[in-house]
Parts: sequence; C-alpha cells; structure tokens
Amino acid sequence: MSLFLDAARGADTQQAPVWIMRQAGRYLPEYRALKERYSFWELCRTPELVLEITLQPIRRFGFDAAILFSDIMTPLPPMGVEIDFSPGPVFRNPLRTEAQIDALRLPTQEEIAPFVVDAVHLIRSEANVPLIGFAGAPLTLATYMVQGGGSKDYATFRQFLRQVPEGAHRLLEALTEVTIRYLRAQVEAGVQAVQLFDSWAGLHDANTYREFSKPYNRRVFEALAESGVPRIYLAVNSLHLYDEITELPCEVVSVDWRVPLSTVRELLPSKTLQGNLDPANLLAPEEHLLREVDRVLLEGLGGPHIFNLGHGIFPQTDPDNVERLVERVRAFDRLRAEGKP
Repeated sequence: MSLFLDAARGADTQQAPVWIMRQAGRYLPEYRALKERYSFWELCRTPELVLEITLQPIRRFGFDAAILFSDIMTPLPPMGVEIDFSPGPVFRNPLRTEAQIDALRLPTQEEIAPFVVDAVHLIRSEANVPLIGFAGAPLTLATYMVQGGGSKDYATFRQFLRQVPEGAHRLLEALTEVTIRYLRAQVEAGVQAVQLFDSWAGLHDANTYREFSKPYNRRVFEALAESGVPRIYLAVNSLHLYDEITELPCEVVSVDWRVPLSTVRELLPSKTLQGNLDPANLLAPEEHLLREVDRVLLEGLGGPHIFNLGHGIFPQTDPDNVERLVERVRAFDRLRAEGKP
C-alpha cells in the first residue's frame, strides 16, 4: 500500500501524504558535497549519482514519495539543442526562425535519455516509496528554447507566439512527441507517477493557453492513460486558467501558494489537489512555519490532498525545518479534523 498513490488516485486518506518539489538537491548538505565534485549535467547523467541524490531526502525525512533527480531540459540535447547551466539553463542558439525549428531532430524513445532509464531501474531496486518521474510541458520547454534562458517577462517568446504562430505550433508538436516518448520511457522503466511541469503557463491569458498549451498537455496525458500511473499537472500562477485545466485528463493538480486550496477545490472538484505551502515559510521561525502548515492542511480538507510546497524549495532552507514540516503533516488526522469517526 502507498499513501501517496492512494491519494493520487482519488482516495481521501486519513493522513495527507507528503513530498516536496526539489526535495532532492540544493538545500541538502549531502547534495552540495556532490555538487562540489561534479557538474550539474554529470549529476543528471550518471545513474549511480541520480540514485544517491534521489534517495538522500528519503533517508533523511522519510517522504511518502521520491522524485527522480533530473531536469526538464534533459530530453532537449538529442533534438540538436545545446544547453549550458550558469546556473539556470542557457541556450547557445535560441530558436527564432522556422528554419531552426524544422531542423530539430525527433529522437527515438531509446535515444532520448538512456541514463534516466538506467537510473529509474536502480532507484526502483532500492527505494521503499513510490518514484515520481517528470517532464517539462511543451509550452514551458518552448519558452526557454525561444527566449534563450530565464527572463522576467519572456517577451521574446510571447512575441514569437504572435508573429510566428505556425512555427510555434510546429515546435510544440515536436516537443509534445519528444515529451510523450520521454515519459513513456520513464514509465516503462518503473516510475509510478508522472508530473508535468508547466512553469510558465500562467504568463498567458486563457485564449493563448487554450491554443498553445492545453491541446499539447492533453495529448501528453492521453498518451499515458493506458499506463495506469497517476498524472500530475503543475501550472504556476494559473488561477485564471482553471476552467481549462479542469478538462485535462490528469488525476492531480499541483497548486501554487497564491490561492487557498479550498478555493481551488470548488474549481477542480474531480481532481486530487497537491500543495500548496509557500516555500518562503520554510525560512520562517518554527512557530510561523507550523501555523502555516496547519493552515494548508485545513484548507486541504474536503477531498484528496497531497501535501507539498507551492513551488520548489529555496536553497537556503534549513533541513531541520523540513523535518518539522514532515512531523507536523504526519501528526494531522484529516478524518478527526473533519469530525468523522
């Protein structure tokens, strides 16, 4: 039995399962020790290191699920894209023309990331909790590929959608196919749930999302329907998009910290909700942190809930605060809080 998988499949569990986004990595001293010896790509592409980093937070905190240590950019180099990290992703040749888009390769499933497949096999042989695989949503990957890296407003990409819409759709078609192949490889290797990160969907109005994101997300999720693994969708700052998101064929929607879970429950009544503690609360004094954890737990009542952060954990987070968070979530009886026997 798995508390995480039960909740992801729609069970209103007595305790909320807990894991946190970016739990494997930057805030842990044991990860930082490895980072001093290896580059980020070396860490992502060495199965034995992926195993170690993925399991570090499980050993330390006993989370209810592990998430594969990787990066959403992982499937892009086989398409012919050159990426550096300094520290975020930087594309040496941003895609700005239709000719560049048409020159992209469509690698086979086996070509995309064999090291990820090997890592999943290793993790499944040692982990005692479910393993979550993941990928970047097509729109979010395209955002970086066209913009060339991080940005405050991604104006170049948003201009591209409007000036070269046919080229944008061809890019999204290619990314959708690669994402499907990449996630299928992870599922076939043994991941027990998948999360699609649509980090920049919230930049767009509903009409733009409906044209350039929703249909491609739907295709990714539909391609995994027969696998039986729970499908999780994260779109940051996206309250205005929930009318569209509710129609996606996924079991779980991960909610950022900007809106109460009780509000989202009314908008997405058929979904398991995941989230949504503001990661800044892990930087606060213990009394403040525990009060906010309790608030999220109470907001999550009334349906299935997976406790998580509203986004990735900050690097400066004290691991002791993560331990306090996990203990607080574990001590919370959801049935008793709802007055049920």
